Amino acid sequence: MSTIDMAGGSPERNPIARLWYDKETRSVILQILTIILLLTFFGYIIANAIENLRLLGKTFSFTFLFEPASYDINQHLIDYSSTSTHLRAGIVGILNTLLVAVCGIILATILGFIMGVLRLSPNWLVNRLIYCIIEFVRNVPVLLHILLVHGIIVHTLPQPRGLPDWANWGDTFFLTNRGLFMPSPEFGGAFWLVWIAFFAAIGFSIWFKKYAKKIQDDTGRILPVFWTSVGAIIGLPLVAYFITGMPLSWEIPTLGKFNLKGGMTIRPEFMALWLALSIYTACFIAEIVRAGILSVSKGQWEASQALGASRGLTLKNVIIPQALRVIVPPLTSQYLNITKNSSLAIAIGYMDIVATIGGISLMQTGKEMETMIIVLLFYLTVSLLISAFMNWYNKRIKLVER
Repeated sequence: MSTIDMAGGSPERNPIARLWYDKETRSVILQILTIILLLTFFGYIIANAIENLRLLGKTFSFTFLFEPASYDINQHLIDYSSTSTHLRAGIVGILNTLLVAVCGIILATILGFIMGVLRLSPNWLVNRLIYCIIEFVRNVPVLLHILLVHGIIVHTLPQPRGLPDWANWGDTFFLTNRGLFMPSPEFGGAFWLVWIAFFAAIGFSIWFKKYAKKIQDDTGRILPVFWTSVGAIIGLPLVAYFITGMPLSWEIPTLGKFNLKGGMTIRPEFMALWLALSIYTACFIAEIVRAGILSVSKGQWEASQALGASRGLTLKNVIIPQALRVIVPPLTSQYLNITKNSSLAIAIGYMDIVATIGGISLMQTGKEMETMIIVLLFYLTVSLLISAFMNWYNKRIKLVER
């Protein structure tokens, strides 16, 4: 007769059965089996793809990255020419993508918070105007916004020859349908000291903000954090600039026979993509901000105003800090969207990672799988980094129970 387990009322189980019926052990086993199945599945897919490529006379390799790209890129943040490699073209595309994503996130966040607050304005006209803008922009595909803004820039701005006065700002800045031409900085040998002063001023501003908060908590005295930080960030590098003998010169754009030459140019493709993505995403952020503010109890407003605080001060110091805990999680999705939507840049000729490696390099080399793997891994990496940062920030501002 079998021995009866007094705890469970069942026969004694062998060691494998005991491991399986242990909740934590079973969870680990299932995870290991899932990983093995996934690796097996992807291994089969990859092996099958490589075999199909072999039958087509193709090989799976990334050696094409070191071959000459043989195409031009109109906007690049690093040195590039048509004799550069596909690898360098890919790096240029990555930098262009990151540039429009970072600039878009910054502008979209600023516009989104402003519109979200104005959406709750007691002024009926302002409230309705922002509501109409948000509803119009959100219900039109982002690609149409990109094409619309690009068309406006290209067809309404003047050509370089015969610029009107409003497009020529002191013979220094020139706004044309070929881009915004502006002076280009040329740094001297001692300019690194100015950079050190700049970052030191940023560090001081962070420290002073924490110090001012401590003083306010201890004594109730409010220190001028904003103006002190602005003075430090502007003043300290300016002092270092003059002490080091002003190691900075500017290359001014000049009008040539058909176009402006020299200086730095912001291309219309970048401006159109940046503005369209920023405005489109800002309208979604505005609704997120509005929902976050409305989630804060009305009693918080009343308590703050009972203490004599103005509406603006209440919003800044009481409502927004509490609303951020509701705003940040969906805000992460909008940051991911603006990064991934930048892949629509190819529609207006902006050379991002999709247009370079995923477009021209793919067609020239015939390396469909390799180029798409690079593009997919890039977007996956950027998305995971954004998610990790926003999750860290969300944990930092969450309510801590006492």
